[in-house]
Amino acid sequence: MKKLGSLLVSTMMMTSVFLSAQDIQLPAPDKTGGKPLMQALSERRSTREFRQDKDLPLTTLSNLLWAANGFNRPDKRTAPTANNRQELELYISVREGLYYYDAQNHKLKLVRKGDYRKNTGMQDYVGDASLNVIFVSDLSKASSRHYAYTDCGFVSQNIYLFCASEGLNTVVRGSFNKEELGKLLNLPPNQEVLLTQSVGYPK
Repeated sequence: MKKLGSLLVSTMMMTSVFLSAQDIQLPAPDKTGGKPLMQALSERRSTREFRQDKDLPLTTLSNLLWAANGFNRPDKRTAPTANNRQELELYISVREGLYYYDAQNHKLKLVRKGDYRKNTGMQDYVGDASLNVIFVSDLSKASSRHYAYTDCGFVSQNIYLFCASEGLNTVVRGSFNKEELGKLLNLPPNQEVLLTQSVGYPK
C-alpha cells in the first residue's frame, strides 16, 4: 500500500510538471534496465491500438527519447547518421503540447501548448496514442535526402526496441500532412518532417 501511495504521488508530481512548465528538464535516463536484446527483438511489432486515458510518465518518456536519439557519448548519439551529420532531431506531441527534444541537454522545449496529437497523422488511432514522435531533418546538414530517410529508420528501430522492452505499443507512420506539421512546429525552410511514430499503452 505504501509503495502504491508513493507511485501515485510521483505520477501526480510528473503530471503537474507537464501542466505547469514551459520547458521540462527530463530526469536522467536509466541506462541499465530493459529486457535482453534477443527478447526485445522477438517481441518487436507494429500495433495500431492505444489506450486513450493513460499518458507516459516523465521517467518513461526520458528513457524513450534517450534510447531513440539521445547522446551516449559527448559527440555521438544512440542512432548513427551518415558521416555523423546528426541532421535528425525529434519533436513530440503529447496531451499538453508540442515539444522539441533537446538531446544535448536532455530537455523538452515547449513549441506550442495544446493537444495536437490528431494533427500528426491521418489515421484515427493517432489521437489515442500517449505521444507521437515527429522526425525532423535539417536537410542542409544531411549528406543527402536518401541518407536522411535511412537515419530515420535507425531512430525508429530504437523506439521499436524500447517499446518492446517496456510493454508499449508503437507503429511508425508515413501518412501525415507535412506542410501542416511544419507550420505547427515553426520549422524553417531547411528543415522537413520525414516520418512520425505513435507510442502508447496497450488497450
